[in-house]
Amino acid sequence: MINRLAKSLALMSGALMLAACSSQPAPDLGGRPAELEGPVVGPRWNLLLVGTDERLSMPETPHFVVAPDGRVSGSDGCNQLNGRVQLDDSNRIEFTELATTRRGCPQAEDARRVTAMMENAYRYLIDHDRLVFFGPDQRVLGGWRRAD
Repeated sequence: MINRLAKSLALMSGALMLAACSSQPAPDLGGRPAELEGPVVGPRWNLLLVGTDERLSMPETPHFVVAPDGRVSGSDGCNQLNGRVQLDDSNRIEFTELATTRRGCPQAEDARRVTAMMENAYRYLIDHDRLVFFGPDQRVLGGWRRAD
């Protein structure tokens, strides 16, 4: 009985090893990440609201643009910002490596709130020309309007 069990286990582990070896290799993208697509990519998005109803008065309109290669650039209202963004089919969004210049600005605290909104964004919803960011707790972080 033990001998039969040992043979069965050996056969199963061998079959698993062969199955693993026969799988297809990952497609070669030439060292490039896959291009992003979708309604978030391409247009300029101008800040509309922080939270559900707060409008900010800034020296420059906070905005961002997502490039097809995943780079994001724009302004927090005082400083230029850049970084990376990841999107998926379930409206998941994640901004990473966000960096800003450090110019002096009377609205520096509001500018930090804009950057924090982007850093904390977890999901998004698009309704016509509006883009809304939600946090991981499904709370509305803020809204943007597509600039045409």
